[in-house]
Amino acid sequence: MKKLFLALMSMLCFAASAAVPARRQLFDAGWQFSLADGTTWHAVTLPHDWSIKGPFDAKAPAGNDGGYLPTGRGVYKKMFKLGREYEGKCLRLYFEGIYMNSEVLVNGTMAGGRPYGYSSFYVDITPYVRTGMNTLEVRVDNSQQKNCRWYSGSGIYRHVWLYTTPQAYIDEWSVSVNTSDAANVVVTADLVRPDGSREPVSKTIHEANPHLWSPADPYLYTTTLEASGDCLPVTYGIRTIEYSAERGLLLNGESILLNGGCVHHDNGILGAASFDAAEYRKVRLMKEAGFNAVRTSHNPPSEAFLRACDELGLLVIDEAFDGWREKKNEHDYHRLIDRWWQEDIRAMVLRDRNHPSIFCWSIGNEVIERKKLEVVTTAHRMAELCRQLDPERRPVTSALAAWDSDWDIYDPLAAEHDIVGYNYMIHKSVEDHQRVPSRVMMQTESYPRDAWNNYRKTTDEPYIIGDFVWTAIDYLGESGIGRWYYEGDPEGEHWARPLFPWHAAYCGDIDLTGLRKPISHYRSMLWNGDGEQLYLAVREPDGYHGKVRTTMWGTWPTFESWNWPGHEGKPIDVEVCSRFPRVRLFLNDKLVGEKAVEQGMAVFTLDYHPGTLRAEGIASADKSDASKVSVSLQTSGEAATIRLNADHTALIADGQDLAFVTVELLDAAGIPNHSASNELSVSLAGPATLAAFGNADIKDCGVLTDARHNAWHGRALLVLRATEKSGTVRLSVRADGLKTANLTLRSSKP
Repeated sequence: MKKLFLALMSMLCFAASAAVPARRQLFDAGWQFSLADGTTWHAVTLPHDWSIKGPFDAKAPAGNDGGYLPTGRGVYKKMFKLGREYEGKCLRLYFEGIYMNSEVLVNGTMAGGRPYGYSSFYVDITPYVRTGMNTLEVRVDNSQQKNCRWYSGSGIYRHVWLYTTPQAYIDEWSVSVNTSDAANVVVTADLVRPDGSREPVSKTIHEANPHLWSPADPYLYTTTLEASGDCLPVTYGIRTIEYSAERGLLLNGESILLNGGCVHHDNGILGAASFDAAEYRKVRLMKEAGFNAVRTSHNPPSEAFLRACDELGLLVIDEAFDGWREKKNEHDYHRLIDRWWQEDIRAMVLRDRNHPSIFCWSIGNEVIERKKLEVVTTAHRMAELCRQLDPERRPVTSALAAWDSDWDIYDPLAAEHDIVGYNYMIHKSVEDHQRVPSRVMMQTESYPRDAWNNYRKTTDEPYIIGDFVWTAIDYLGESGIGRWYYEGDPEGEHWARPLFPWHAAYCGDIDLTGLRKPISHYRSMLWNGDGEQLYLAVREPDGYHGKVRTTMWGTWPTFESWNWPGHEGKPIDVEVCSRFPRVRLFLNDKLVGEKAVEQGMAVFTLDYHPGTLRAEGIASADKSDASKVSVSLQTSGEAATIRLNADHTALIADGQDLAFVTVELLDAAGIPNHSASNELSVSLAGPATLAAFGNADIKDCGVLTDARHNAWHGRALLVLRATEKSGTVRLSVRADGLKTANLTLRSSKP
């Protein structure tokens, strides 16, 4: 099955004259927000998540699912002025996402809205606006709890845009980029007339030797579609995809194995607010961790996230829903499905179908009614709608799971999918292949601890095209999944009971500050032969802080640290992850031992003594040649100073740009102290605000918008948000007894 996929991203089409409004204007600034009582109003610039600003509370209605953060109802208002240049134009508001149950009023009249908080939608405001001042009001109701199994956030958490077009305009979601033959790209769309009728328009582009898009080379083209005075710049990529049980997945004719990770939509300590910079950072972190694919569990992501996947190179499973007609929570999608499923799938596929990064649609996740006959009908209807709306007919999947012995009874349900998603069930692959030889499989969720087995499954069985670990990045909500705990703490898995103060997930390869955990380095070395070659980490000794207990999605607490005071002379385990066949371990330049690397790792047990721990890779088969590649860990002294490292120091003064600043505690010699937990305080001057401040400890319930927060394992993260003013931003981070750290950033107009 071979398809040629191309992609577009709608961009701003500027008019030639300054007197003519731009086709698309960001509508994020100038809002007022109030919680439902309407007594106190605050100026906000979107995207905005009111839940993340509240305290963690064991009695919060969203509970463990929602990370113990507040929800409720809120109202947004915005005054905007329209001059005479808007007369005779078609005006539409485009909401990328409002969580949830939104109602949009223009000058007091209901104009639209959407109950599903993850769907984008348009509102035609032409009949309701007038020349002069206008009032826009958006009501948001996230009070019906629980409605989500992870942290959703609350409010207008994605961008809002004002579209100004001629009365006859190109429908953005009607645009489709295809090929008529091997050398011609055809861009088609609908021109919407004032009476609502549609007229097809098209443009053909000759590409004799196209530069193909791939994760390793995410090449994109641009063009412009014009019709009846309207113009729409588009960006597209070209690639081919094939999949079969015999050959697996082929991208541009070459075999590719999916080293994938699942993600939720939140941006960690920023909450659900979908800043472009945060979405790009999320994709960049995944690429740096060695992933080549992502599953947007369990809802369509932001447009910025997909643009980042297009531009940075990450294949995407775009997922619609967590559940269907039987509830997982009292107020979840089962209340909406019969009225809204077609509109919500249309919103996903029509919005996203031209992204080159998307290779697969997912229509669901572990649906509860999986043993009922109706589930096959539902899957058939959803899958067929995806295929009808997508001219390239990308494969359709959903994530299937079972918690009993009934697995092969899902064959009729599996048959409705082009690629079958397995959640924690890939051990059934051999017998399933014997029973259904044509089935193409991928593990859409897997346990982090099973990294080696899942890697081998994918490399050994051609009908398995990849593995998507749960998860790539830690996230808020689903509190306690992936945790370790100590004897005396509440026992069991995250679903068994409320686990406050645990308020987030720790199953990610990457933590809430963006730090790669040891499991991330291990996984990347399994999948990526041309990347990292050697990595060193230390397992926390059992009983050091308490008797360790791990959970199903968890791994043993392991850290890049050789600071274990009080454990001198006692045994400790050291992990050396390596692509070399053998490794040597040294402590204070004395050889501890040499071992063969098995399943990507060698584990040494030695008595702990402070100093320098060093691992070396041995490249030659006769063991005579020690590689020049080595890694080391060094015992630090007490924390004495603070180091700040910003992902960039040149901000754009647009009210949207972010700088992520990592805070590390060092000893007097500049060695990181991985056991420091000092309280840190932030002071900020200049045209930026503190958007978030926190650490990776999923039990730390400090408010994430406060200027004071503790470090955890010697580390914290703060996020600065640019204002719309240019100037110098001066950041200081202090802690009692430590040398203050200062950082200067510059914010400039674009």
